[in-house]
Amino acid sequence: MLFAPYERYQYARAPLVEVICQLRFPTILSIGAKEPAEFQEAIRKDFPQYAARQEQLPPKVVKKGNATALEPQKPITNYNFISEDGRWKLNLTQGFIALSTLSYTRWEDFATRLDRPLAQFIQLYQPAFFERIGLRYVNIFSRARLGLEGARWAELFSPAYTAPMQEAELPEDRFLNCACDLTLKLDSSCQAKVHAGPGVVKRNAPGVPQDPEVKFIFDMDLSMTGNTPCTLAAGALETLHGHSTRLFEGA
Repeated sequence: MLFAPYERYQYARAPLVEVICQLRFPTILSIGAKEPAEFQEAIRKDFPQYAARQEQLPPKVVKKGNATALEPQKPITNYNFISEDGRWKLNLTQGFIALSTLSYTRWEDFATRLDRPLAQFIQLYQPAFFERIGLRYVNIFSRARLGLEGARWAELFSPAYTAPMQEAELPEDRFLNCACDLTLKLDSSCQAKVHAGPGVVKRNAPGVPQDPEVKFIFDMDLSMTGNTPCTLAAGALETLHGHSTRLFEGA
């Protein structure tokens, strides 16, 4: 089944390449007005490296009479706090706080890493509430790494994500593009955007040789909207994680 209760597993060769948790809140101008020295001091043991960069926001759509126009927005400062090994990164702007990692092992470890900086952020900046709480899992499956070179994607993934490739007489290499993009309502307050399909993963680093293997990308972006009180943020993330397990196992 596409979305049903499944037993939770921990995989020896997990396909996860990145996990990102982002919590958006109403703009707090004091975060961009000066460097967050007090916040850094509270989390510096776990995130000793620091960098800041200016980011240009996309234009905002505004109404002018009966017409609409694009209005440029001021750039914002994105403060980066990075772990010693460079595998964990905490981002803070005047509109969101986010934790991402390239070394995800299990949910409990990730939640523990998030717990202290999130608590310090709430204590120091006292956001009114969280407008959006998001949890994103980027999975990339390699048949070579799993010893499944002879298997077709249609055998390995649910027909919901591989429907055209279920035609056995049509070779996989005939499909130049066969991606599936879904937006699913998970419950009264949660939804998920899912991108699934085969493709070649490009490496953007200069001089790095490209990998020609066709892999299967399964990218889940789960979110909870509405004004969530800060005291309920941990529970909201647990809910999103529960949904993510069912989506992944169902695929």
